[in-house]
Amino acid sequence: MSDQSQEILRLQSELARLQEEVKSLQEEGLRKDRKMEHMQSVIDGLRNMMAYFRKRLFGSMSEKHLPLDPSVLQPTLFDTQLTEEERSALDAEVKKMEEQNARTIEVKSHRREVRKPVMRDDLPVEEIHVYPEGVNPEEYTEIGVETTDRIAIRPAEMYIERTVRHKFVLKSSLQIDNPDRQTFMIAPIPETIIPKGMASESLLADILIDKYVYHLPFYRVIQKYRELGVVLSDSTIGDWFSAVCSRLRPLYDKLRERIMSSDYIQVDESTLPVIDNEKHRAVKGYIWAVRDAVFGDVYFHYDMGSRSGETARRLIGGYRGTVQTDGYEVYEAYEGAPGKRMIGCWAHARRKFVEALDEDRKHASEALVYIGRLYGIEKEMQEAGLDAGAIRKRRQDKSYEIIREFEKWMDSVSNRFAPKSRMGKALVYTYPLLPRLSRYVLDGRYHIDNNGVENAIRPLAIGRKNYLFCGNHDAAVRAAIVYSLFSSCKARGIDTRTWLEDTLKRLPTEKDIDSLLPCNFRK
Repeated sequence: MSDQSQEILRLQSELARLQEEVKSLQEEGLRKDRKMEHMQSVIDGLRNMMAYFRKRLFGSMSEKHLPLDPSVLQPTLFDTQLTEEERSALDAEVKKMEEQNARTIEVKSHRREVRKPVMRDDLPVEEIHVYPEGVNPEEYTEIGVETTDRIAIRPAEMYIERTVRHKFVLKSSLQIDNPDRQTFMIAPIPETIIPKGMASESLLADILIDKYVYHLPFYRVIQKYRELGVVLSDSTIGDWFSAVCSRLRPLYDKLRERIMSSDYIQVDESTLPVIDNEKHRAVKGYIWAVRDAVFGDVYFHYDMGSRSGETARRLIGGYRGTVQTDGYEVYEAYEGAPGKRMIGCWAHARRKFVEALDEDRKHASEALVYIGRLYGIEKEMQEAGLDAGAIRKRRQDKSYEIIREFEKWMDSVSNRFAPKSRMGKALVYTYPLLPRLSRYVLDGRYHIDNNGVENAIRPLAIGRKNYLFCGNHDAAVRAAIVYSLFSSCKARGIDTRTWLEDTLKRLPTEKDIDSLLPCNFRK
């Protein structure tokens, strides 16, 4: 072989080697590009997560401040895919609403609000009359007065409520020398909520209200009483509290019967930390709330802190009527159950898309526009004062069509998001619930969401921040009893202290327990 042929072969070999090296470098570059894309995706996810938790910690979580005005007409999206024109129109509307919202906030911050009255009209008035010095009535005639009002207060005052029983003897029996044969008469000791106890009904009512209305731990209540001149121990307060709750238990049971006989209830759960004596620490328990969606009465149920399906079965398994809940999976067992109609809560669905705003503002805003249109219709009907029949018709004519549009929109975007992304979680939560979410249109009495029962739970959440936990399961049951009766007082517009004092006075002798319920209270 000639030298020239050998050189050609060598060059061909070198070329092949270089081509292989280039290919290897290209593959390495692709691997690095993919790695960079993955790392960027991770970084973006972490940034979104940081923004989300920063908002949870420091930002406003109220859905009232969403930059979306449901009253603004949005484009109808029947197609499975948005056209560029539709998308541009939607983006323009969202931007417009954001600007409107920003202007509203700016104007609101500078607008001087009308001063609200600071005191009730029925507050007692004590007058202090002041006369100018040196006025001789013979020389001056009074022509009028000028008044200046100030708010004054007397510190709470402890006093002794002394019952004096007058004792009588028959005059004719005074001639009898033997006192045992004399005829005496004395009124019996009035029956009290705690027999032979030192605490009056007003004091017992004050203890319960301090704890469950003003959310004071018992040690603060004890401190307050000490400053007023009465020294009570923690065990004494605890015993009184337990005794009162035991006496209120029949009322609590009657309230439950009344609520569970309603044909429309709302159900929700909330955490309630409870001390576990075996673990010697607080564990997360749950308390359930059932609200009569027609009259507003509330029943709290505690079952050893459980949130299980078995607890739900004991609570609503035998119920016949409409049950409104969030998307918690234990309620799925009652979908299609005889005698039950399950309806969903649009507020919970909306909350999922609100959480997705920082991750994918565009698609989350589109979802919120649909939900906002539903709430816009509800607001219009409320302002118009429509009756249940008219509300039902308006919902079936307008709201149901929006729900169908929303369903088509979710179908069109569902494959764009990972299931574990916040937008993906919002879609996974909402889409299967659409049958339940749409049923509120069937009856004008139904609410679009479960906010009524969530509002009833709010005092419990505030109390939880103050006294942190319940001492044991029995204490949690007692909390459920008191919260149920107090929440029902609030729902009926009844002063809690007035109701409780009157009820504690009447309870020892009252045979008609139903008459003592907040719904039947007449003062």
